[in-house]
Amino acid sequence: MSDAASSPLRHTLLTALLALVFGFLGAAAWSWSGLADNRTRSFLIGNPDLLPQMAQAYEEQEAGKRLAQMGPAVFEEFPGVVLGNPKGSRVLVEFTDYNCPYCEASLKDVNRLIAEDPDLKVVIREWPIFEGSDAVSRMALAAGLQGKYRAFHDAMFASGDVEAAAKAAGLDMERAQRDAASEAVSTEIARNLEHARALGFTGTPAWIAGKKPFGGAVGYDKLREAIAEAAADKAG
Repeated sequence: MSDAASSPLRHTLLTALLALVFGFLGAAAWSWSGLADNRTRSFLIGNPDLLPQMAQAYEEQEAGKRLAQMGPAVFEEFPGVVLGNPKGSRVLVEFTDYNCPYCEASLKDVNRLIAEDPDLKVVIREWPIFEGSDAVSRMALAAGLQGKYRAFHDAMFASGDVEAAAKAAGLDMERAQRDAASEAVSTEIARNLEHARALGFTGTPAWIAGKKPFGGAVGYDKLREAIAEAAADKAG
């Protein structure tokens, strides 16, 4: 995730969890004469990586609650801005930025999932959070309006140059420039920012699979697992 490591939210959650855990230990010491306290304290000290994992799990749990309160709009693609099967019944939502190295690293995982699952629909939410990304996201959305989003998306990550990517995708540049500056594109970018903030995302890439929002370059296995869990929940 682009900025999660230094996120004030993550720091606050870790502090709160520490207070909660050791507050509990204090109560345990009072009622259990310190036996459980010492064992649990020793376990936590010996496994400090559990606290960041607890913080991440808590963040994802709270994001899931907020997602449940949101409408279906976050799952609905901007015209043409979709990878995989546009009519697929299994849906993965990705918030992405072309200047994010973790998004670029995740591209191979997304492409692999699409290649393996002909029923997978990947809805892309353009979320330009890096300097210089706004113009690129606008051109990407304009490419979607011409039905050439996938070509632009892959070419942009490959070249890092918006003009080269637009040319590789075969865009009508006069139309693309008009569309990139349009109110519809501005509204979509603002909406994606609103969605990301509502879900507590702190950087890119960020994902939604079914009822589960989560962040980071989590890799192929976790993405596949999340999609499978969402499909099982839907079937159940």
